[in-house]
Amino acid sequence: MRIVYDRLWELLLSKKISKTDLCNLTGISSRTMAKLSKNQSVNSDTLLSICSVLDCQLSDIAEVKKDDGPSSVYEAYLNRGHKSW
Repeated sequence: MRIVYDRLWELLLSKKISKTDLCNLTGISSRTMAKLSKNQSVNSDTLLSICSVLDCQLSDIAEVKKDDGPSSVYEAYLNRGHKSW
C-alpha cells in the first residue's frame, strides 16, 4: 500500500495556491515538497501543517492506494506455495 497526494494537488488548484505558496505558508522545505510530488513518505507533522493551512482533513489531501502486489507479508508467503506455518 502507498499514499498518493493527488487530492492535495487538486485542492491547491481549486484554491489557486502554488506549491511555493504552500511551502511559504507551512514552512515546509522544497525537499519535502519534492517528496510529496513523488508520493514519497513525509512526516505526519508536515501533513497536519498542510491540513491546518488549507483548513481541511487528511483525507482531503492524501489517499491510500493498494499496490498490485500482495496485500500483506502473509499473502506473499502463501503465494510462494507455503500453505501453512
